[in-house]
Parts: sequence; structure tokens; C-alpha cells
Amino acid sequence: MPAITDEQVETVRALVAAIPAGSVATYGDIAAAAGLSSARIVGWIMRTDSSDLPWHRVIRASGEPAPHLRSEQLARLRTEGVPAVDGRVPLRQYRHAF
Repeated sequence: MPAITDEQVETVRALVAAIPAGSVATYGDIAAAAGLSSARIVGWIMRTDSSDLPWHRVIRASGEPAPHLRSEQLARLRTEGVPAVDGRVPLRQYRHAF
């Protein structure tokens, strides 16, 4: 993975913070909006620096939550009015556009 700058971290953090309640974005959406080459970079940033952000609003491109956070992530999204159908968020309805 290429070196990640403080500016990239802050850009990702700002984008995640901007996702409104009742919406979700994918790791790839955030990478594209931040001008990053890979969604994996967003995943790394989220894994290391997102505890104060609405991390639960960031999901996989398939509409699925992260496997290790599945129950908590889906529960948090449900409280915001974002349902899961067969464990997936319907992206066409709930995807945030940057």
C-alpha cells in the first residue's frame, strides 16, 4: 500500500463525517471522492482512525457490512431507518452521493 498522508486521512474523515443519518456510502465511494487509488486505503484509515465518526455508515460495495461488525453495524443503521434485506443495504435507495 502506498504511503498515506495526513491530508488523505483528514479528507477521508471529513467525507465519512458528511454522510448523513439514514444514508450509507461504500469504501469505494469514499476512495473516489477522496481521489484515492483504492478502497482498501479507506478501509485502513477507517480501521485505524474512525472511532469518533459514524463508521457504521460505511459499507462494502455489495451493500454488506464488515463481517466482524455485522450485528452492531446493522443495528445502528436500522435505528437510523436504513434496513437490511438479506443482510444487505439496498444501495439504490440509501447510497449517499458525494
